[in-house]
Amino acid sequence: MERKLALSNEILMQVEKPARYIGNEVNSVMKDKEAVDIRFCMCFPDIYEIGMSHLGIQILYSMFNSWEDVWCERVYSPWVDLDKIMRERKIPLFALESQEPVKNMDFLGITIQYEMCYTNILQILDLSQIPLYAKDRSEDDPIVIGGGPCSYNPEPIAEFFDLFYIGEGETQYRNLLDTYKENKQNGGNRVDFLKKASQIPGIYVPLFYEEEYKPDGTIKARKKLYDKAPDTIVKEIVTDVSDTYYPTKPVVPFIQVTQDRVVLEIQRGCIRGCRFCQAGQLYRPVRERDVEVLKKYTVELLNNTGYDEISLSSLSSSDYSGLNDLLDFMISDCNKRYVNISLPSLRIDAFSLDVMAKVQDVKKSSLTFAPEASSQRLRDVINKGLTEEDILNGAALAFESGWTRVKLYFMLGLPTETEEDILGIGELSNKIAAVFFDTVPKDKRVNGKVQIVTSTSFFIPKPFTPFQWARMCTKDEFIEKAYQTRKGIMSQLNQKSIKYNWHEADLSVLEGILARGDRKLAKVILTAYERGCLFDSWSECFHNDVWISSFEDCGVDMDFYTIRERAEDEIFPWDFLDCGVTKEFLLREWKKAMQGVTSPNCRSQCQGCGAKRFGCGVCFE
Repeated sequence: MERKLALSNEILMQVEKPARYIGNEVNSVMKDKEAVDIRFCMCFPDIYEIGMSHLGIQILYSMFNSWEDVWCERVYSPWVDLDKIMRERKIPLFALESQEPVKNMDFLGITIQYEMCYTNILQILDLSQIPLYAKDRSEDDPIVIGGGPCSYNPEPIAEFFDLFYIGEGETQYRNLLDTYKENKQNGGNRVDFLKKASQIPGIYVPLFYEEEYKPDGTIKARKKLYDKAPDTIVKEIVTDVSDTYYPTKPVVPFIQVTQDRVVLEIQRGCIRGCRFCQAGQLYRPVRERDVEVLKKYTVELLNNTGYDEISLSSLSSSDYSGLNDLLDFMISDCNKRYVNISLPSLRIDAFSLDVMAKVQDVKKSSLTFAPEASSQRLRDVINKGLTEEDILNGAALAFESGWTRVKLYFMLGLPTETEEDILGIGELSNKIAAVFFDTVPKDKRVNGKVQIVTSTSFFIPKPFTPFQWARMCTKDEFIEKAYQTRKGIMSQLNQKSIKYNWHEADLSVLEGILARGDRKLAKVILTAYERGCLFDSWSECFHNDVWISSFEDCGVDMDFYTIRERAEDEIFPWDFLDCGVTKEFLLREWKKAMQGVTSPNCRSQCQGCGAKRFGCGVCFE
């Protein structure tokens, strides 16, 4: 197939990292466009390096391309330098594989991982010359479909999408694409297809619904505009993750990307039930991949990519029951190949440190602890099953084994937080530093002293968590809390060993608004985009003042979405979605949080969250 690049050499020479835009990487899929029935363009609305690191797109890309009648291509957000050139020269956004305009595709699928990408979604549509509002699209425009974690509250961006796929993509996409083909063959139009799509499990068509509001701005009711549209959309879930599609020939980029390694997903879901964590609720129940299947994938992935590092992906790797068996196999296989094994999301305990000692014979990089809160009381509120004793013992074992750098993650602004909790962050950091000096004799301190890096992020209440009812702090409150934390650290004996980092407060406030927002936010997002907001998650590109003026000019009150605690019976914008965990369970957990009562993890005792009805995973161990 003759392949002509969409950008001239003259343009490619003007932009940073031209390899972002030329495609043709190892394992990318080329097909004859005349030989397929459906062309699907998969989009990650951020730069190439971040999008290429996303496993979800690699899974769907490979799965779609395994079907003879479908050609799936990729597109990412052009960085600001190319964005400017494309607008000036009216070059339409193009897919990497064919280098043809995205607007020529049948589908544009956008994965929405993070609220701060919402203006980038508009950039993708705009540069592709696709009308921004779904209602303005014609028969010639692609069907724009959204998926990923942010689609669990799609309302702030609902008007920009034709449909959303709620849940895991492996189950219903074949059905959706067949429905599209059949509709086309029978001479059906765009609306006919959307009506048929709305009958497929997990598919949400925003066009068929509207909200009615009370005078106070909360939702009064949700009205259907198409009588056959479902009242509730239940998430799609893969019940057997060992027997599902997995990409053993992922696309290998020419340039270094954020996660420059092979990714092996060992399980989905998490047994822990931390009350602030959205992923822990959305991906219930925990489903483990079979160890033998994972061993086979390991060999195939390394053979097909040439990477020298493999990362085990899950929300809590220590909880994977076959971890020892898998690692023993990987260590013998990977050592022969000089391949590194990386293990994110481990709990710091004797078992995990033993695991890390096995894996990190050579390179002792930093260890990460995430206590989230400094006091036992507040850790109980958030249901973080971790005691101070666990943390200090873990640190002692780590220091004895030769680690000298520890990263600590805390959250500021959690429900019921007191000044004592804030100052306690410095105290706990100091105690960990003290453990180093108590544990490691002077003559064994090879790298001099210990380094503790303490980081705080600001608490953002998310949909489908027990804290979806909680109030969120204002920007000034957040900044004051960070100031108090720093003061607490500066007053410690071992302050020279502690480095403190904190997150941007105004960015967190905006993320909080978008996370729990409703359809009234669409015009604000569009206004901010039209005024130049783009790549909002990049601090050098974030313009808070533009966002604030956009809210003001659209007559939308920012505080309405953040600083009020929700009533127990309030109808939330996302209540029509069913993620498997019931609202009753979340409310029960919210009340337990307010009383400081913890809940055991899924393996210890079932809490009746509702996910058992999927008939799989940890619920049936």
